[in-house]
Amino acid sequence: MFRKTYGDSLPARANAGDSSKGLFVTLSFKRLATSSQTAFSLRLSGFFAAQFFVYGVQLPFLSVWLYWRGLDPAEIGIVTAVPLFLRLAIGPAAAFLADRSGDRRQAVLTAALCALLAVLGLSLAHSFFPILIATTVFIIAVVTCAPIGEAIALAGVRQVGADYGRMRLWGSLSFIVATFAGGAFVGTFGPGSVVWLLVAGTAALALSAWVIPRLEEAEPREKPSAAGQLTLAEVSRVAGSRTFCLFVFSAAVVQASHAVFYVFGSLHWQAQGFSGTTIGILWSVGVLAEVLLFAVSGRFINKIEPVSLIVAGAVAAIIRWGIMALDPSLVLLFPLQLLHALTFGATHLGAMHFIHRTVPQEQAGTAQAIFATATGGVAMGLATLLAGKIYAPLGGTSYAAMAVLGLLGLFGAIALRRQRVDQ
Repeated sequence: MFRKTYGDSLPARANAGDSSKGLFVTLSFKRLATSSQTAFSLRLSGFFAAQFFVYGVQLPFLSVWLYWRGLDPAEIGIVTAVPLFLRLAIGPAAAFLADRSGDRRQAVLTAALCALLAVLGLSLAHSFFPILIATTVFIIAVVTCAPIGEAIALAGVRQVGADYGRMRLWGSLSFIVATFAGGAFVGTFGPGSVVWLLVAGTAALALSAWVIPRLEEAEPREKPSAAGQLTLAEVSRVAGSRTFCLFVFSAAVVQASHAVFYVFGSLHWQAQGFSGTTIGILWSVGVLAEVLLFAVSGRFINKIEPVSLIVAGAVAAIIRWGIMALDPSLVLLFPLQLLHALTFGATHLGAMHFIHRTVPQEQAGTAQAIFATATGGVAMGLATLLAGKIYAPLGGTSYAAMAVLGLLGLFGAIALRRQRVDQ
């Protein structure tokens, strides 16, 4: 691209010396582009690493800490579900304002600082309502970072040729480190140590948000409105389309099928007699499989329809949760955890690249937030409340309900693929 652009500006009688200068400038531009790509990728990789360190402690071990603080399973379900529902308004609003202002970095930094203050407050909370309030603010702030950060990452894919999968895999690797650290800390120092790991991870998240590049500000964007800013009407046209709604439903219910595992997976394995270290290893096996998928995704992602990845995730969810409902032995748990590469990884990749290919850049952050809200808010919130209701009487059999969600996701993804073919 740089060669053609520069060459077109040369005089028709350019001599060999001019050609050499043109080649030098071309190579200089290429080196500059490579340098920009590397710098961008490193900073976003650091952001994903910090973000998923927090997730790697929160998802497996926050419920363990809540139980240690004295909350029962129903209260744990409420504490983890309420933030997901409040995201319905807060997440899209924050992303819309970030898109409208053009400064997504500032929005991520503000959310990360709020999360840090909230988790410090959580460390001081001892009863249900203070814990509910602090946890709600903490989770909402952390998850608000996610869609805006994803939009920044995808902007880098467009502008500097960054590889999304290779940036995102550092988040998954960090998740593995966090699950090992969480298991080791719980085993050595007790469940009370979980909140301090969350404090450390959230502080790292705030620092990584501070160094995120302002790439989108340098992007030549064609503003959709007369005022040069994103409008609610334009967002509604994207979010209200039948194709987008069907896509959101399909991916959201597959991701929501992880609810029992995310909230009660560690507690159930503890009840089965597995140590904190074993639980950490099991979580890490699943995320390692996800990492491997992200690492190689750049080789095939442009050759596969995003919807096909969601179909693969839905099929894997039916198999994974259907077998988990039978309380399989430790030997079977390891291959089941490998399916996380599909139930989460393939579904997530399919969703991100569906948005990347179908949503205009200036609306990307808002589209990401709508998807994240539907997934982590509506679908995951309802599934989490369901998990809180059925886990106490059913135990591991609760996973059967998650297999049903995988089936619904499969139906939705097949319908979406047929609609895309017909268009």
